[in-house]
Amino acid sequence: MHNPQTLPEPVVFADDHMIVVQKPAGLLCVPGRGADKQDCLAARIQRVYPDALVVHRLDMSTSGLWLMARGAQMQRRLSQAFERREVTKRYIAVVAGRPSTGLAADEWALIDLPLAADWPNRPLRIVDPVHGKPSQTRWRVLGTDEPGDSTRLLLEPITGRSHQLRVHLKALGHPILGDMLYAPPLIQARAARLLLHASGLRLTHPLTGSALRFESAAPF
Repeated sequence: MHNPQTLPEPVVFADDHMIVVQKPAGLLCVPGRGADKQDCLAARIQRVYPDALVVHRLDMSTSGLWLMARGAQMQRRLSQAFERREVTKRYIAVVAGRPSTGLAADEWALIDLPLAADWPNRPLRIVDPVHGKPSQTRWRVLGTDEPGDSTRLLLEPITGRSHQLRVHLKALGHPILGDMLYAPPLIQARAARLLLHASGLRLTHPLTGSALRFESAAPF
């Protein structure tokens, strides 16, 4: 395992089997279409760790903790852990308005709405009770900004659908500030970026079986 003091930015953890990095907002995880979208976090990490492979993705506009595997065997093991929901991810978001759970402050509410591709408007996603895949997000309130009419939420996706958190919060009636895809223009304009940050990552090490926990403070 590398000494934390010697890890290249933005790596926060690395051993011979996996890597955890801090993804900045506005950077793709993997290459996109077109010559102008080839710079991405995976390519930058692979320049230092040539065997680093992608296991999951964060939206380009989302910042925070991102996990990569080292080698194909570890990629399979970590991918299976995600599929079995053995990896817990948590996010911080700031949303418009003041959502209420009607529950105690430390209790989680659940959004359970199936999601599907919005084919005429790809890559957007929509709630689709007929064709959508099951999608669940746990959430609770961390604090409110009454003068700013916004609320800070802790989110825990149970499933991992594309754009799940953004679509679920829009469906709740409280889109994320700065969301250029799903928020109306006035809410888009209230932040210079999407206020969504991958703040927590918990998993079992794919080789040693030890419990790993990573935390990252939201930069907003």
